[in-house]
Amino acid sequence: MTHSTTPARHRTVLRTVLPTIVAAGIGAAGLVGCSGGGDTGGHDAKAGKEQSAGKNALSRDTEAAKGKGSALKLKTTSGEFGTKAAAAADFPTWGTRWIVHETADTGSASVGMINKSVAGQDRITADYQVDTGKKACEGGACSTYMAHITGPVNGFLTVLAVDIPEDSLPGVPVQNGGQRPPEPPRPGGTRAEALRRAATWLTANGGGRVPYSQAKIWKDGFRQDCSGYVSMALGLKAPGTNTVGLTGSGITKPIAVGDLKPGDLLIDASGDNNTRHVVMFEKWNNDAHTSYTSYEQRGDFGTDHTTRTYGLEPGSEYKPYRPLKFTD
Repeated sequence: MTHSTTPARHRTVLRTVLPTIVAAGIGAAGLVGCSGGGDTGGHDAKAGKEQSAGKNALSRDTEAAKGKGSALKLKTTSGEFGTKAAAAADFPTWGTRWIVHETADTGSASVGMINKSVAGQDRITADYQVDTGKKACEGGACSTYMAHITGPVNGFLTVLAVDIPEDSLPGVPVQNGGQRPPEPPRPGGTRAEALRRAATWLTANGGGRVPYSQAKIWKDGFRQDCSGYVSMALGLKAPGTNTVGLTGSGITKPIAVGDLKPGDLLIDASGDNNTRHVVMFEKWNNDAHTSYTSYEQRGDFGTDHTTRTYGLEPGSEYKPYRPLKFTD
């Protein structure tokens, strides 16, 4: 968990430094992607790190707070999330031993640390930030934001570690466009609702499909890989569980292939993030049940609605599962 143990350096206004962060970060720990073999058309995992972050007026009080300490060097570029800053912004930090995480989740793996031995010894360079929707507090300041930093370590750092008075990084783009975090999923749901949600990603990207990524978060708060996509369709908590998590007894139960109904899943949970994959069954294509139509999020392509045969071949690693939340 991200934390600081000592104050940074002299401040104009003295602040008490608390030893731990009060609240944890967002949902799933770590990134487990999806991919599959056979007729997938390629589900290769593409690593990357993109998400968003923020802070409170009761935060640090330093030269940076007066506009002297953080040299913002921002350009703009057009891309997947609209016009945003392309170059990074440089900020001072405070305290010691702040953990840099693999994802915008304080429960994810550590990829390094800033200010290992001296308070405020490292300045960080951030290119975007993620609003996790989960409040964390330290030293009288609170924030829901995690910053994606490219130096001195590449990963995600709570904005609470940055020596600024705001609860988010000024001038740094928020990947979800500043939208509010998604509403928590409602219990229950129907098969038709799940399929309708699955279909939305076919046109969500300006009329086109949502691109595949094991690291990026789409505008609705869900990870852009196969398990994040299915989590969205099922109305699970953002940013979505991983492929193995979808086989958990609290989410699905095993069924027979012949019992597949609209909204059920076919999951290959074996191997690693380059081999695991999941698709959502829509309908059988013929009475012989030799193929079916499904929704999926696949590598090098994005959201797809097409014919598949995963799980129908003898010895296939794809197994059928039924989501427990369906009310029909």
